[in-house]
Amino acid sequence: MTALVLHRGSFRANPYEQWLEGYDAGVVVLASSEQLAVHGEELPTAAPFTHAEALPGYDTSPRVAERAAELVERYGVTDIVACQENDLERAAHLRVRYGLPGPRPEDVVPYRDKWEMKRAAVRAGIPVADHALLAAPQDLTDFVAAHGLPVVVKPRRGAGSIDLAVLRTADEVTGWLAGDHLAAPGEEPTWLVEAFVEGGMCHIDGVVLDGRVVTMWPSRYTYVLADYTQREGRMDIALDADDPLRHRLTAFGERLLVEFGGSEHFAFHIEVFHTPDDELVLCEAACRAGGAGVRDVHRAMFGFDPAEPPVRRQLGLDFPYEGGGKPERVGGQLLFTRRPGTVHRLPDPAGMPEGVVKHQYFAAPGDRMEEAWHSGDFLAAFVVAGADRAECEARIRALEEWFLAGLDVR
Repeated sequence: MTALVLHRGSFRANPYEQWLEGYDAGVVVLASSEQLAVHGEELPTAAPFTHAEALPGYDTSPRVAERAAELVERYGVTDIVACQENDLERAAHLRVRYGLPGPRPEDVVPYRDKWEMKRAAVRAGIPVADHALLAAPQDLTDFVAAHGLPVVVKPRRGAGSIDLAVLRTADEVTGWLAGDHLAAPGEEPTWLVEAFVEGGMCHIDGVVLDGRVVTMWPSRYTYVLADYTQREGRMDIALDADDPLRHRLTAFGERLLVEFGGSEHFAFHIEVFHTPDDELVLCEAACRAGGAGVRDVHRAMFGFDPAEPPVRRQLGLDFPYEGGGKPERVGGQLLFTRRPGTVHRLPDPAGMPEGVVKHQYFAAPGDRMEEAWHSGDFLAAFVVAGADRAECEARIRALEEWFLAGLDVR
């Protein structure tokens, strides 16, 4: 037996050697060259890894799927592990091609292709913004004429808010169309337009094992997810157990999982608008663990990384968590995205306010930074815990004040 791991991101954040403990077989890794450079990491060489290599153009190059197939054949791969957004469909198609166990395309596509996602929601009667595929410039102008401005344009298989844009004026629509984003005539449309939804954003995160939800908990962002050039902190805090909105969001998430389906074992991240009219409207859903610090918040509340148990169960390994009950504390995160300038000073972690359970700086004094280019392009990230949401939020706000007072970027 051999497992092929398709990997994008940080190896430190995805400790496969721990996740695969007890897997008595070889592990082959195919990773992203760009992400290794971003995180300053090397390919793993120690056990259980028997082979590891990286390719450039990992997110879009067809060579990645081709090389993965070659590795399947060369090493007699019997299992494929894929935890990141861009690898989900690749892995699913490889499993079908080689008759391997694990999620199939039909398990993944409703959570990966935003057009199919919206169609699935409409069929199920789950509220979703008005939307359309963009096959030609006229599709966008017709949509704006019918629904007004602002509108949101996004790649139908995008991730991390990369290339997402909110078009608020006619000039912005014209400018976006001049950018030559759309697929060539006759090719499959690759972009989607949606009506803009007013309101806050919540997300529902958890894990399905053996076809059963074992954790599910909603949180609420206190910022606009797509606006990653803001200078203040980006706060995201779990809801209290007795919050009526938590119960409504939990029911929303349970219904979506039933309607969308999925494989036997997967983590999920569901984003939901909470409108000024107190309606819940689906933004997007994913069959993988949330990005940024969502996994760390889940770990702070439930004691484990939600990305780990689906991997272990898929490979036939035990994961001793049966679910049930509420967490003993409420977790939240505080994020700061990069901003242009040179880092002259970062606050000394020794002076952090109480409640911080994890922190990480993504720059050092002397580093020159550019503007953030996606929602996960961080300068600093903190995970905070408290007895309830109010205490967690108070600690996060004190932490924000401390960090900004000690930060010098110019």
